Amino acid sequence: MQRTYSLKKNAQFKYVYRRGTSGGSHEMVMLYARANTLKVGFSVGKKLGCAVVRNRIKRRLRAACAPLLPQMKPGLYVFIARQPAATADFDRLCRSMQYLLRKQNRLVAGPKTDRDEKTADVKKAGDPA
Repeated sequence: MQRTYSLKKNAQFKYVYRRGTSGGSHEMVMLYARANTLKVGFSVGKKLGCAVVRNRIKRRLRAACAPLLPQMKPGLYVFIARQPAATADFDRLCRSMQYLLRKQNRLVAGPKTDRDEKTADVKKAGDPA
């Protein structure tokens, strides 16, 4: 994920926490606040493990978010990891993030990601018709 898309300042995170709307899934919570630019931040609490585990979770969340950036509507996003995110596989994190963005209608109708095309091919191959 490029640095231009990341939330950096504590004040930005506090603004999203205070003003944002939230939606949750099993692995994470997404907060969204309206803005003209697209910025994404990730938060992992100390309850999830030591620094190595927390940084691994953040890296995986950033990697899951990167292909979705062109489809995301402008705004300030914060993804907060929950305990199951530490043990979830990468594909599960990607699906969970995509679910949250669709749930709050934060994706624009644009080009599909490679993951979407792969899942569509699998569905077609398993279809008896």
